[in-house]
Amino acid sequence: MSASAPGFANNVSVGVVDSGCSDALAPQVDAALRFWFETEDRLRYGPAERDRIGHGTAICAAIAAAAPNARLHIAQVFHSRSVTSAAQIAHAIQWLVVQRVRIINLSLGVRTDRTALREACASAIAQGIIIFAASPARGNPVFPASYPEVIRVTGDARCSPCQWSSLDSEQADFGAIVSIEAAGSPAGASIACAALSGHAARWLGQHRDADRADLLAYLRANASFIGRERRALSS
Repeated sequence: MSASAPGFANNVSVGVVDSGCSDALAPQVDAALRFWFETEDRLRYGPAERDRIGHGTAICAAIAAAAPNARLHIAQVFHSRSVTSAAQIAHAIQWLVVQRVRIINLSLGVRTDRTALREACASAIAQGIIIFAASPARGNPVFPASYPEVIRVTGDARCSPCQWSSLDSEQADFGAIVSIEAAGSPAGASIACAALSGHAARWLGQHRDADRADLLAYLRANASFIGRERRALSS
């Protein structure tokens, strides 16, 4: 992979739907908004709060490690515990579309297909936004990873921080690093998804006119591993 050149021209906006981020990452955050249900059927939004569970902080750190110039837009849908709803995620995606992000990272998943979530993803993709979503290495499909044109990412223990794999399996399109060196950080598909979002943001920062097809071609051509067993030579 080529190195990222410094400068404003390489900044790519990445939307992160998660639990927020730490103050240490604040210099990279351009906008942040919290989404919650005041009552069972009344969704509210307001200023983001501190990350209480640390998941979002780890996700943002993984993105920033791969793309130091990325600008983050934080949509906070987790609060005191790792529980959210398809409706909250859908509204978060809609807000990120308005923010004109280039990439949306969804290191999360729900078991049931929901119309609002499916339509929010489709609308974002139709406007040229690239969505990466975490997918488990095995088991039943999850959403939004299973929606059309969402790029599915799972953990691949073969990958170092600067590597990814091209899987094209029933479970995932790509794999990436499974953990980062941070106390209490999550592991597996969540971190892998964030890492690949970061690699994508870094490359897109250098190729401003590239589209989703160009990005996918780059990720496949530069994967360190092809499939789950056979190792491929890096280009």
